[in-house]
Amino acid sequence: MNAGASKSRAETGLWLAQRLAAGVLAVAVVVHLGVIITAIQGGLSAAEIIGRLRGNTAWFAFYLVFAAAAAIHAPIGLRTILGEMTPLPPRLIGLLMAGFGLLLALMGWQAIYGLYAFRPLE
Repeated sequence: MNAGASKSRAETGLWLAQRLAAGVLAVAVVVHLGVIITAIQGGLSAAEIIGRLRGNTAWFAFYLVFAAAAAIHAPIGLRTILGEMTPLPPRLIGLLMAGFGLLLALMGWQAIYGLYAFRPLE
């Protein structure tokens, strides 16, 4: 396989990953906002909502996937924008965006763990 075909294949893979992550994000955002609106209209406070999240494995898994989708989707889009708008070399942009995606994932997962393991002061 020549370099051009390999690059094209990589670009197609990134395009597909971003579209799949966008699909996950679309569903996750609707679920997230729906739950928040329902909870608030039901009179729950932020502390009560967090209390219900604590120890709930299903919501923990949902938000892990949500954060992972965001961490995949955003850097791929920013990679494209930086490639079109800056003189930076493509390899550097790719490395920067890979690091940014990893940082997003770690920060999101840390926040989720913090909510999942949250223990209010008594």
